[in-house]
Amino acid sequence: MMEKKFIINTELSSGHLEEALDFIRDYYLLPQPEIFHKVSMKFENGSKYLSFIVTDEKENWEVSVLMEASNPFQVTITPITVPSNIDISPKMDLIEEKILIALQLFEDAIRQATLYFAWVEGENILPEAPPTRRKKLSFRMFGSNMILIYVLFFAVNIVFFIFLGIFLAIIAILLFQFVIVLFSDKILLRSSDWNITPLNPRVHILEYQLPLEEFKKFQEKFGKNEIIKMKDEIYKKSLAVGLEPTCDLGEDVFREYGFHCNPELRVSKVIDVYSIVKTAASKFEINMPKVALTNTMIPNAAASGPSPNRGLVLITTGLLVQLEEDEILSVIGHEMGHLSGRDPIILFSIISLEFILRFSLLFPLVVLSPILYLIVALGFIFFVAKFFETRADLLSVMKIGQPQVLAEALRKIGYQRLLAERMAPTRFPSWLNFDPHPPIYFRIDRLLRMETPVKVKNPLLKSAKDVVDGFKRSLGL
Repeated sequence: MMEKKFIINTELSSGHLEEALDFIRDYYLLPQPEIFHKVSMKFENGSKYLSFIVTDEKENWEVSVLMEASNPFQVTITPITVPSNIDISPKMDLIEEKILIALQLFEDAIRQATLYFAWVEGENILPEAPPTRRKKLSFRMFGSNMILIYVLFFAVNIVFFIFLGIFLAIIAILLFQFVIVLFSDKILLRSSDWNITPLNPRVHILEYQLPLEEFKKFQEKFGKNEIIKMKDEIYKKSLAVGLEPTCDLGEDVFREYGFHCNPELRVSKVIDVYSIVKTAASKFEINMPKVALTNTMIPNAAASGPSPNRGLVLITTGLLVQLEEDEILSVIGHEMGHLSGRDPIILFSIISLEFILRFSLLFPLVVLSPILYLIVALGFIFFVAKFFETRADLLSVMKIGQPQVLAEALRKIGYQRLLAERMAPTRFPSWLNFDPHPPIYFRIDRLLRMETPVKVKNPLLKSAKDVVDGFKRSLGL
């Protein structure tokens, strides 16, 4: 029985690493004494360690876990007692996932009291903020799935029908939607905060992970305008003169405002976003897409454009903050999968076909029960969209490799949904959401089963089969 060793990268500053172990012990391990035993802390060679035993009384197996408070966290899982009829590897994989989720819960608490400062060389100084309604809408409209166009244009349809009549309205609506899809890359580029180009390829990020009380005092003392001034002054003292915006430089600016930040609570990083996207594009053998960045801490990415050679990739600052570069590459690979597969235009065609059928062959059903028809039609379109999302995961693995890395990225940015799905008594409801993405547990489990190199003759058919099989398993079939 082999022990399992792995690392977990986090965005935590050095001042929060030991506190993370305390959090896992107090809020995750100790409240579940029927599962976790012999929970203890120790200091050795200048490092803090958390150790505990995981027990499954029904299957009669035990493993020990040792975590070191470092960045990245070093974790070792060692089997103690395992019956011969039990495959312990999947159990250890699940323990790894639970530890990662617990760390993400702690990181999420830290994010609530973190000051983020991001810059792109040569671009405007902008504040970090939750996404506005406009930016949320742009992500949904022009993201890779294009599905929520269906909902958005429902009101527009009514207006066209009122003023143009049925026949002209159908033509006008289809043309209107086609024009939006055709120019979605340009619209999304204009609605983003920053453009990433060969001249301005890198994103610079500073984080100050403050204690909650200090964060509240900072918010009370400094408004958005003062924070923009701070960012501007740091920029002028760094990027504007060819220097990196280091934590020390940021501290100097803060000191001018009478604010002090503990050096152990600071994090800085530089990400060459252009190079990452260029690497992904070269592996897919498509033209380099335009790259846009939205300065929100919500981790997300999307792709749009009418063809692989006229595409756009949109990334948020939050994605760059939470993920490592290899994880970012795998996520961008997923988006390249959408572009190379022409998913935006294909899904537009599916939506348009349903729209035409709604007012022709299927019109008697619409008249009979409009609400029921819309529920069924939307459910069908969203289910079909899951084929394309699943194919994008597969294409990322086929071209980029690293299925485990993409799975890790999905765990980090979707850990809340993953936790809910793992804890649910049945997984069937997670397949019924009006969401083009399959349940995240399904995507992660599928990725972890893949062994590189992955070679599939027809990725879409393979992905459609996997989705249908996953749905049937959720029904117990």
